[in-house]
Amino acid sequence: MRVTKFTVGILVSMILLSIFFANLLNLLSTQALTTDEFTKDNFINVTDTSENLMWFLQISDIHISIFRDPLRITEFKEFCQYTISTIKPMVVLASGDLTDAKTKDAIGSKQYEDEWRYYRDILKETHVKEKTLWLDIRGNHDNFNVADLSSKQNYFTNYSVQGRAHPRSYMYQMRKRNTLYTFIGIDACLEPGPRRPFNFVGMLDDVEVDEINSLIKKTESSPSNYTIFFGHFPTSCILTTSGTESARDLIGKHKKGLVYVCGHLHRLGGLVPKMYTLQKAGFLELELGDWKDNRVYRLLAIDHGMLSFIDIHHRQWPVVLITTPKHALFMNPAKENINILRHSTNIRILAFSLSRIDFVKVKIDDGSWIQCKRVKGPLFVAPWNPHDYLQGLHNIEVFVKDVDGRTRSDLQPFSLDGTRLSFGVLSKLALMTNASVIFKSFFYVMMVLTVLPLVLIRYIHFLVAGGKLVKPRARKSCWFSWLRKMWILTTVDRLFWPVVLYPVYLAVGPWSIGHIVEEHVGAIFAWGIYVNGTFLPGAFTYCYGFVQFVTFQIPLTCIVANAVFFRFQELQSKYERKETLTRKICRHMPFTVIFSIQVIMAYLFWLAYGTMAFFLGPLRTWSLLLAAILYYQALHLPEKCIRRALEVWHVSSDANVEETDLNVSPAEKSN
Repeated sequence: MRVTKFTVGILVSMILLSIFFANLLNLLSTQALTTDEFTKDNFINVTDTSENLMWFLQISDIHISIFRDPLRITEFKEFCQYTISTIKPMVVLASGDLTDAKTKDAIGSKQYEDEWRYYRDILKETHVKEKTLWLDIRGNHDNFNVADLSSKQNYFTNYSVQGRAHPRSYMYQMRKRNTLYTFIGIDACLEPGPRRPFNFVGMLDDVEVDEINSLIKKTESSPSNYTIFFGHFPTSCILTTSGTESARDLIGKHKKGLVYVCGHLHRLGGLVPKMYTLQKAGFLELELGDWKDNRVYRLLAIDHGMLSFIDIHHRQWPVVLITTPKHALFMNPAKENINILRHSTNIRILAFSLSRIDFVKVKIDDGSWIQCKRVKGPLFVAPWNPHDYLQGLHNIEVFVKDVDGRTRSDLQPFSLDGTRLSFGVLSKLALMTNASVIFKSFFYVMMVLTVLPLVLIRYIHFLVAGGKLVKPRARKSCWFSWLRKMWILTTVDRLFWPVVLYPVYLAVGPWSIGHIVEEHVGAIFAWGIYVNGTFLPGAFTYCYGFVQFVTFQIPLTCIVANAVFFRFQELQSKYERKETLTRKICRHMPFTVIFSIQVIMAYLFWLAYGTMAFFLGPLRTWSLLLAAILYYQALHLPEKCIRRALEVWHVSSDANVEETDLNVSPAEKSN
């Protein structure tokens, strides 16, 4: 049986794809390891008392702005005044992007002291620090255009609650009766902090990794029972320079770390409204939707070692959280003992409202409603027999009504035999992958796709012209038509080399030189940024370059190839066609569109980084000159430039796909 090259190619492709998807599925696996020793030491009987119960809040991406959406500030004040007073959390975690730090045109970025004053004054006027422990930490917006911690632009130090004592990562411990809770904040902001957009991915340098390790060691040497990690960036958006421990490694190695809560991704523009996952390192990672546009905050509770939570829209009352039995999706066998639920005696519910709760009732599956009794504060309980629900998934439903008639119902699945639910694929992709690796992969794949086909076609041309390879047969297809256009382009040196070398330059050379941070001049490369004596590894820069390839370089190559083909036809026919105005507009429209887009992008870059960066900018500004020169050259090629193409191709004047080989003398083969 003859095995063709096509068959081999298919088999190799299938093997490579299988390896890729196998690795992807392994990466996105949420099966955490069960630690038997840990669970044996943490068995607590769940009864109807308020012992071993603590709840707290998280708010993220507030984006206080002096230019946009004043309700953002007004409703944040309501949150501090009414929500905190009603829920009475032990702690509030404010996980970054406290201020917006964007210019009035929403393109540039800088720190505005007035925004920070709003933040400070709201907390002061609502007496937040007298009601709860407010733990705030920086986000990338709080770090726009900040050279270092001592910079005058670093308003976080003077205007936040924790900034003066804890300018970066820190630890706080709180005791409630016999239980000690530890909160560890992870500050992954870049130092220095560039202006937008190159401040999207955070980084932990060796010094900060050592500091976090020190905080973990202090926690482990203390009688701490549970640890909650919080920060602004998801672990997928945090680089480490040590090369040994990632953010997930740091969090995962701490046996008592239950969860890492964060913000930053803003629900990916609404694509992933519930962005949660269980990391393979054995901890839950929960991204919270933003306050900025969605007005969302989070209620979390640790009840007898079980972490439960619910995300809530502002002004949504009553607020209800079922803590026992816990939601099946968020069971974590590495940190929680499911036997606690199997031997519990009561269903436990937290219920809050602006007015007194009138009643709380629950039912399981299709059973009857059971009235709950209030134990203390917001805790309501109802007796149950967990042995009736030991197999498979079940649903528990709660209904709450306050004395003013507000109602709230909630339904959640639970399991007592370890039956698991699956997190969404998009959630796992957003939280379990590595954003920097993805951006870098997209960039280099696109660069190769931009350069390699042209190089291969040029090499094939020399083989065909030298008689070592047969010229492809003419076919009436779109694919063949574009192959011919690209082929002719590769034979014209004055076009081929700029089109091929510019993408290579983007991978190695500076994109722009300008004021990257405050008044410090720096250079932006695909692989990183040099500024103020510091190197920041490339991350979002790769994404920026990928966009440049997709919106400019690849379309420009196709447009230039089409223009070269048009000129090739003109030179073959020995006369210039007379075109109608409509035809001319249609022919030049694609170039006009991509050139206009690039002009807009260059203008936006100027607004973001200033005049120096604009003029010393090969990525944006100089590419406009390159595009204009290439397009003009393609439309006005002299006849000598097509001689090499004539070694293989001849295109008739009516643009049909018939080609005939022409005998060209060796003296005519040079451009």
